[in-house]
Amino acid sequence: MRRRALFLTAAATFTIVAPAIGWAARRLPDPPGARRLSLRHAANGATFSGIYHNGRDFDPVAMAELSEVLADTRTGKVREFDPSAVDIVWEMGRRQRFSEFVVLSGYRTPETNRAVHGAGDSQHLRAAAMDLMMPAAKFATFGEAALKLGRGGVGLYPDQGFIHLDSGPVRHWGGGEGRAIAVGATPPAPRKSAAQMRVDRMAEAWAAMRRR
Repeated sequence: MRRRALFLTAAATFTIVAPAIGWAARRLPDPPGARRLSLRHAANGATFSGIYHNGRDFDPVAMAELSEVLADTRTGKVREFDPSAVDIVWEMGRRQRFSEFVVLSGYRTPETNRAVHGAGDSQHLRAAAMDLMMPAAKFATFGEAALKLGRGGVGLYPDQGFIHLDSGPVRHWGGGEGRAIAVGATPPAPRKSAAQMRVDRMAEAWAAMRRR
């Protein structure tokens, strides 16, 4: 992104000048109440790392950059991402001490949503949802915290290794047979339901897209 490129250029210039004046370059402290987030999209490697809310309001330039990182990866189409969804991910990162999230899916066009067998009313269609890769060791505690947060939708997919967060109505699903996974428990090996088979097809479709 252009803003990050300019920042890196300025930083490189500064580190050359700083020794001449006898003090090292340091990052200025964040403004009070600032919200900082780091994301990396698994499909194309696009990244965002920085402040998206300055403590008073959302930074429009940073939100535009986030929207680009979370664009539909099949078509490249960008839609302005819902700030409330970004806030939910930030809050979960703050509570669970995540330095970076790896995103499997952000905004989806209707065509992409159909291609990955997404729900017809998916919050991905309104750029208000993220599917986040989740290490197995952190899955249960993160899932429990997301449910306790009580904001938006939470989808738990332990077999596929990701958690869905969105800013839609408060609801939850997943974990096998449509139930939320019990924290600290080993999920049973359920019979494949129609919903589970749809999720499997979705994961396979995303994997195929990343291989292209």
